[in-house]
Amino acid sequence: MNLLRRTPASEDISPTAHYTGYVWYRHGLSHPALVTPEGRLMYHAARPMNAASRRFGGPTLEGFLLARHHAIDSLLDEAIAVGKVSQVIEIAAGLSPRGWDFTRRYGDRIAYVEADLPHMARRKRARLASAGLQSPRHRVVALDALADDGPLSLAELGRTLDPGAGVAIITEGLLNYFDRPAVLGMWRRFAAALKRFPVGLYLSDLHLGSENHGASMRVFSEMLGRFVRGGIHMHFHTVAEAEEALRRSGFDSARLLTPQPQVSSTGVIDRRGAALVRIVTARTGG
Repeated sequence: MNLLRRTPASEDISPTAHYTGYVWYRHGLSHPALVTPEGRLMYHAARPMNAASRRFGGPTLEGFLLARHHAIDSLLDEAIAVGKVSQVIEIAAGLSPRGWDFTRRYGDRIAYVEADLPHMARRKRARLASAGLQSPRHRVVALDALADDGPLSLAELGRTLDPGAGVAIITEGLLNYFDRPAVLGMWRRFAAALKRFPVGLYLSDLHLGSENHGASMRVFSEMLGRFVRGGIHMHFHTVAEAEEALRRSGFDSARLLTPQPQVSSTGVIDRRGAALVRIVTARTGG
């Protein structure tokens, strides 16, 4: 099912960054400096829609956002703990708290790079600086995930990292706003960039057509449409199809995992929301 009729421009993606930024803060995952007035307004505007979906047995925006965020954090924690990864690139980081959180917890054990389009990168740097959250191990840079080369490309960013240390690339909440050719192009760039390092790990979220259908999904799609001018793409129908596409893009191995439902700040466990999303874990090297 394709809920988006065109590839979004940067201004189409930014509102969702504000909303998710407030969700992380609301659930104790973020810092007040990463909260925006836009995010707070969008969060409270969405509450009636979330409640309506929940009443009809459907998923909620918060349910799937929390499930995917915790799952990606857990996989990244594991890779750092076993010594596979000590460098992280989070693409389209928006107002994600992950760079602040992981450098706060791991210190000199990791180098964390947040990458986003220039206007968003500037805004993120300003917020971190004003709150005194800057760290020598955490930087925010401008990057265009669709660029094959040039100063805003991932290839150029990769040249600034330690070639002898493992790297993780994260995209959270990015893929389903782009059409299939754009996603496959990104995956090829990610795999090529990671192959320059001894270990490469790619973590992301992905929605599948086979798991996003029915009446409850129509309610959920309407909610998304209010905030994401058109909705989201479903590039693949099944797990096997997506995993094969990742391997064809250059990854040595690929799996799609099911995230665990998370308890919200109100004590609600949204199993339907968690079931709408899969977590990509793809690897290169050792």
